Amino acid sequence: ERGLDGLCDDPRPGVPRKITDADVERVIVKTLEETPKNATHWSTRSMAAATGMSQSTVSRIWRAFALAPHRAQTFKLSTDPLFIDKVR
Repeated sequence: ERGLDGLCDDPRPGVPRKITDADVERVIVKTLEETPKNATHWSTRSMAAATGMSQSTVSRIWRAFALAPHRAQTFKLSTDPLFIDKVR
């Protein structure tokens, strides 16, 4: 009866969101600024255990913000003395 303006006020169907913006921020900050003990990067399982969320929730958050902690962002030069010869 109110047209398109009436849709803005009504709550959306389905279960209300359980993960808050603060929870999402906590996962993002932890992903970018910390590393887990005895590991080089976070996995969805280790992050889920550390934050108390499910693995699928962590995966959805990472996908939404294009986070991939398993991909190294820096290049590490080999300390092998024969590295140059091997590359050639």
